[in-house]
Amino acid sequence: MFNDLRITPSILNADHTNLNAEIAKIAKDSDLVHLDIMDNLFVPNLTWDFAAAEKIIADCPIPVDAHLMINDVDRIALDYARAGAGSVTIHIEASKSPMQTFRSLRKIGARAGMALKPGTEIELYSDLLNEIDMLLIMTVEPGFGGQKFMTDMMNKVRRSKALIGDRPIWIQVDGGVSMETIAIAREAGADTFVAGSAVFNSPDPGEMVKMLRHRASDL
Repeated sequence: MFNDLRITPSILNADHTNLNAEIAKIAKDSDLVHLDIMDNLFVPNLTWDFAAAEKIIADCPIPVDAHLMINDVDRIALDYARAGAGSVTIHIEASKSPMQTFRSLRKIGARAGMALKPGTEIELYSDLLNEIDMLLIMTVEPGFGGQKFMTDMMNKVRRSKALIGDRPIWIQVDGGVSMETIAIAREAGADTFVAGSAVFNSPDPGEMVKMLRHRASDL
C-alpha cells in the first residue's frame, strides 16, 4: 500500500479477453485490483463466475479487492477469501448473518468489507463497524460501470467518517470516480477509490492511476 490513500482500479471496464495484460498496465501504480462479481440476481448484470474469478485472483500480481454483488453472499464470500482475495466486500442488503461472515473472512485472512447501496443508511449498521476493515459507499446504483457519480452520497461519507472515528477502517467509494469527482469524495472523507471507466478508457491506464492519486493527494 502506498499511504493512507488507495486507488483500486476496477477491471469491469477492462478488456476481458486480455485481462492479464490489462492488469499489468496498472499493477505497479495501484494498491489493489477491484473485482466486481455480479450474479444477475442481486443486481441486473452478470460478470465472472467463481472459477474465472479464482483464476484472476491467482494470476493477479497485487491483492484483489473482491466486491460481491450477489445473493447467498455469506457462503460465497468465504470461497473468495480462501481463494486468496486480499479484501472481500459483501453487500449488507444481501447478507443474512453479516457479523458471522465478517468474522469468518478475517479468520481466513482477508480484510472484511461492508458495502451499502445508495439507499441504505450507515446508521442502521453502525453496530457492525467493529467487525469490518472497510466500508464501501456506492456512489452509483450497483450493477453497471460508467454511471454518473452521485454527489449526494457525500453526506453519507461524512456521516460514516464521523461514526468510524479513530477506528482504522478504510472508506471506499465506487462509481463514477474520475479526475473531477475524486476530489469531491476525498474532501468528504473517503480514502479508497474504485475507478473503472476513468482508468481503462484512458489512453494510458497506468498514468491515469497516478493522476488520480495525485489529484486526491493534493487535498
